[in-house]
Amino acid sequence: MSTADATLAINTIRTLSIDAVQKANSGHPGLPLAFAPVAYLLYAERMKHDPSEPAWLDRDRFVLSAGHGSVLQYAALHLAGYDLSIDDLKQFRQWGSKTPGHPEREFHLPSADAGPDATPLPLTEGIEVTTGPLGQGISNAVGIAMAESFLRQKYGADVQDHRTYCIASDGDLMEGISAEASSFAGHLGLGKLIVFYDDNDISLDGPTSMSFTEDVEKRYQAYDWQTLRVTDVNDLDQLRRVLDEAEANTTQPTLIHVKSVIGYPSPNKQGTSKAHGSPLGDDEVKLTKEALGWDPEAQFLVPDGVYDAFRAGNPGPEAHKAWHERYTAWREADADRAAEWDAAWDGKPLPGLKDALKALEPAKEASRISGKRAMAAFAPFVPTLVGGAADLSSSTNTVLPDAEFFTKDGAGQNVHFGVREHGMGAIVNGLAAHGGIVRPYGSTFLQFVDYMRGAVRLSALQNLHTAWVYTHDSVALGEDGPTHQPVEHLASLRAMPIVTVLRPGDSVETFAAWGTILEDVDGPAVLALSRQNLEPLPRDGGDEAAWVGVPKGGYVVSDPEGGEPDVVVIGTGSEVNVAVGAAKLLGEQGVKARVVSLPSWELFDQQDEDYRLDVLPVNVPKVAVEAGVTMGWERYADTTVGIDRFGASAPAGVLMEKFGITAENVAARAHELLGA
Repeated sequence: MSTADATLAINTIRTLSIDAVQKANSGHPGLPLAFAPVAYLLYAERMKHDPSEPAWLDRDRFVLSAGHGSVLQYAALHLAGYDLSIDDLKQFRQWGSKTPGHPEREFHLPSADAGPDATPLPLTEGIEVTTGPLGQGISNAVGIAMAESFLRQKYGADVQDHRTYCIASDGDLMEGISAEASSFAGHLGLGKLIVFYDDNDISLDGPTSMSFTEDVEKRYQAYDWQTLRVTDVNDLDQLRRVLDEAEANTTQPTLIHVKSVIGYPSPNKQGTSKAHGSPLGDDEVKLTKEALGWDPEAQFLVPDGVYDAFRAGNPGPEAHKAWHERYTAWREADADRAAEWDAAWDGKPLPGLKDALKALEPAKEASRISGKRAMAAFAPFVPTLVGGAADLSSSTNTVLPDAEFFTKDGAGQNVHFGVREHGMGAIVNGLAAHGGIVRPYGSTFLQFVDYMRGAVRLSALQNLHTAWVYTHDSVALGEDGPTHQPVEHLASLRAMPIVTVLRPGDSVETFAAWGTILEDVDGPAVLALSRQNLEPLPRDGGDEAAWVGVPKGGYVVSDPEGGEPDVVVIGTGSEVNVAVGAAKLLGEQGVKARVVSLPSWELFDQQDEDYRLDVLPVNVPKVAVEAGVTMGWERYADTTVGIDRFGASAPAGVLMEKFGITAENVAARAHELLGA
C-alpha cells in the first residue's frame, strides 16, 4: 500500500474512534488516536486473519490488553471486513451492542426480551479474549501462545503455526499479574508472542513519572525477552522493520517498546491525562479532524478507497487457503489423530472417560488423593489437557503421571507455574480461549483463590472451559492456621455467576465430579478437595447413586428404615460423613434422618422442581453442615452448622471439634429444629 493510502487508513481509524467515543459521551480516545498505526499495520498488512472465517483455527491471535482502548480494535475490525458495521460503531458502549466498553469474547447480558438465564451469545467477531482489568490481557496472551506451541508440537506445523500479538499499556505493565506471566513466558521461550508496549508517559491520574520510573526494557530483558524499540509510533517504516526483527526471533518472546503521544494529534489534549479516559468534546474533535486534514463536520466518515486499500494487503485469506489444503491432506493421512483433534476443538474428551473413572476402587483417602487417581485414569482420554499447580503439585496432586512437563525444550501437558497464582489463572484462561486445549486447569490451595479471583471471574465472564482445582478446602488442613484456612471462599465462589462449584464427599464422588467437569459442565468449574482422609459414604444405592447424583448436584445418600424421614441432614465434602454420623446418632435417639450430599449447588439448581423436591422435601425440616461460612445455606436448610469466623492454628481434629463440626453438634441442632 502506498504511504498516502496507509496514512488515509490510519486516520480513518482515528476519526472513527473519536466519533464513536464522542457519540457515546464515554470512552478512552487517547490510545486509539495514538496507536492507530500499530492497529493498521497488524490488521491491514501483517496478521494472518480472515474476516470471512473469523474462527479459522490457525489464524494469528490479537489481544488488546489495554482494553480501555477497545474502539481502536472495533474500528480496525470494521475496516478489515468483519461483521461490525458503522451502525455498530455508533452504538459504542450501548445496551446489547457489539461494541462494549472493553473487548468481550462472549455476551452474557441477555437481550431485552430474554430471561436472566439467557444462553451467552458471541458478541464481536475477532475478539479473542475479554480484557478489562489491566494486566489480564497480556497474561492471557501468554496462555494463548502456550496453546499454539503445544498444539504445533503435538500435531505439526501444517495444522498449527501462528503468532500471538498484543498491545499493552503502561498500566498493564504496572500490574503485578503481567510480571508473573511475562516472567513465565520468558522462562518458556515463547517465540511466537509479540507485545507492543505503548509507552506514552501518561496514566489516568497524570504523568506516569509520578509512580512508574523503572526501565521496562531492562526488566523484560531480565525475563529473557527480546526487547526492541520504536522511537515514533507514526513512523510506519520503523514499525515494519522492528516487527520483522521480532518475527524472526522464534526462541524468545518480544517486547516492542513503542513511544507514542497519547491523544495525538488533538491540539489541546494530546500528551495529557485529559485524553485518556474522557471524550475529547465536540470542539476538540473538530480541531483534531482539522489537524488530520479531515472535514471537521463529517462523522463516521470512511473515504473512498479506504476499505479496498485496507483489505488488499491482508495476507490472511491466502494463508488460510494454503492452510486449508495442508489441513485437508493431514486429515486424510491420519484419521485417528484427526478425530482426536476434532474432539479437542469441540472441548470434549475421547470416548470412554467415565468408564475408566468408574473402574477405580473406592478408598478411605483425602479427596485430593482421589483426584490424583482420577487424573491418572482419565489422562489417556484428554491428550490436550494442559495445566498444573502454583508450586504446589506435591500437595494438590495435580500431575498427569505419564505426561511430560512444559519447558523451553518441549511442550508437555504438565506445567510448573511456580509461585504465580494470579498469573497462572490468566494463563489458564488464555489456554482455554485459544481452543484445542480440553479443560486447561490451574491448582492451588482453596485459600489462595484470593490471589487469582480476577482471573476466575474473567473465566466466568467468557464462559471458558477451565477447571480450577483447589485443595485443603477447609479449616481441617490444620496447623497452618487461619491465613491458610478457607472459610468464606466456597460462599464467594458460589456467588460468582456461571461458575460451577463441586465439593465431593468421598473418593467415588471425586471420580464422578471429575467426570462431570470434563463431560457435562458448560463453563468454568471449581473442584474443592480435602487434605484429610474421607471415609467412603454408605450409599443406599451403592456407588452408582453417586454417578447419577453428582452430575445433578445433589442426591440422597441414605434414608432411614421404617418410613419417611423426620429431618434431612445435608452436607458437602468432608462434612457429608459428619451428616452420616449425625443421622446415626439421631436414629439411636428415635429420630429418622435422611442424609443428602449436595456437592454442587449450581448443578442441583439446574434440575427440575420434581427432582429437587424429591431430594429435599419441602415439608421436612432440614439442617446443613459445612466447615465454612453459613451464608447462602438458607436456600436449602432451616438451620446450618458452620464456621462464621476465621480459623485457628491447631490439629484438624481439634479444630473441627472446637468449631462444632461434629456429628453430636449436628444431631443436637436437629433436635432444636424439631423442638425436641
